[in-house]
Amino acid sequence: MRIALGIEYDGTDFCGWQVQKGTRTVQGAVEAALSKVANHPVQVVCAGRTDAGVHAVGQVVNFDSDAPRSMRSWLLGTNSNLPPDVGVTWAQTVDSEFSARFAATARSYRYIILNRMPRPAVLRDRVCWHHRPLDAALMQSAARHLLGEHDFSSFRALACQAHHPVRTIHRLEVVRSGDFIHIDVTANAFLHHMVRNIAGVLMTVGEGERPVEWTAELLAARDRTVGGVTAPAGGLYLVAVEYPARFGLPEGAPPPRFG
Repeated sequence: MRIALGIEYDGTDFCGWQVQKGTRTVQGAVEAALSKVANHPVQVVCAGRTDAGVHAVGQVVNFDSDAPRSMRSWLLGTNSNLPPDVGVTWAQTVDSEFSARFAATARSYRYIILNRMPRPAVLRDRVCWHHRPLDAALMQSAARHLLGEHDFSSFRALACQAHHPVRTIHRLEVVRSGDFIHIDVTANAFLHHMVRNIAGVLMTVGEGERPVEWTAELLAARDRTVGGVTAPAGGLYLVAVEYPARFGLPEGAPPPRFG
C-alpha cells in the first residue's frame, strides 16, 4: 500500500529535511516514527527538501507499507512517536504511481519579514528581521520581472545540483501588513536557495539600494556572484504543494500570517 502524509514542522532545530549522518533532520524523525508504527523500516519521498532552519506547513511525503493499519492509526501513531516540532496533519492512501516529488505540479512558499527597528524575541527564528525601512510597493514592482519562465542562475546557490536552472514562477506577490511583509511565490519547482535569494534581492530594492529594474538585470546576467544576499532561513515556509485532482489529496493548512 502506498500512503501519502501531510507534514508540518518548525525547522529551527533541524539540519534541514534530508537525512544526514550524525545530525538531526526532519526526514530522520519522520522515518523513525513511521518505522515504529509499521514495525518495519520505512523510507519516505518528499515533495521538496528544505534547508536547515526552514519551516513547513504543507510538506507532502509518501511511503510504502504492507502493515495493516488504518489511516487514523498512521496519523495518531506517527504523531505519538514524533518530537514536538514535527507533526502529521493528514494521511491518505494513494495510487502506486503517486510520487510526492514527481507528481507535484507546483509548490508554494511564503517568506515573512518583520520590518521594524526593535529585534524580535518570540518570533526570532520564525521571521526575517530587517530593521531598515522597506518599501513593499517597490518590492512588488521588482518582483514582476521574475514572473514566467526564466533561467534563474542568478538566484540559485552555487552548490545547487539541479540539472538545469530554468523554472517557471506562476505567482509572486509582496504584501505589507503592519510591521510584517509577506512574500508569496508559487512555481513549478525551485532551485536551491531560490526563494531566499529572491527575498534578499527584493529587500535590497525595497531599501532603495538598487532600482526596480535590477531583478531583470540579474536574470539577464545568469550569474549567482552578482545576485545579492541570501535572506535568512528562519523567515521561509513551505506552505503548499499542488497535485493533479485525480489523486484527491486534501488541502493543507493555511500559511502562517502575522500582522
